[in-house]
Amino acid sequence: MPTPLEFQVTLDCADPHVLAEWWAETLGWDVEPTNEAFIRQMIAAGHASDADTREYRGQLWWAAGAAIRQPDAPEGSSCRRMLFQVVPEPKAGKNRMHLDLRLPVSGDGLDATRDALLARGATFLHEASQGPHRWYTMADPEGNEFCLG
Repeated sequence: MPTPLEFQVTLDCADPHVLAEWWAETLGWDVEPTNEAFIRQMIAAGHASDADTREYRGQLWWAAGAAIRQPDAPEGSSCRRMLFQVVPEPKAGKNRMHLDLRLPVSGDGLDATRDALLARGATFLHEASQGPHRWYTMADPEGNEFCLG
């Protein structure tokens, strides 16, 4: 039997730092901190340039991406982690894969959670149901679809 693989979810986006903060707040996760000393070391060694970096909220970050993780995720693990990577093209078409966000008690607080996400920049797309279960399909501020149920 092969060893189980770890994975992370990666979202292509226009502004990885802003979207990482949005998703961290949405999920109750943490934005992974920057390592300015390491970034400066990579630039000094010629492995990166200033063009590969970005100032964001008064700190130096890699420009191409940002990540969030569950607060209790093991250090160095890619499980329970989301990476946001910059891409030059805008989102086009429907996502082929999406996240299903589950409330702690099915349906409890669904409308309030939807309204809170709308207030923070999410978009409501439609409501659906199957049997007794109902959910909302929504999109984050960059248009990536997710379901809330």
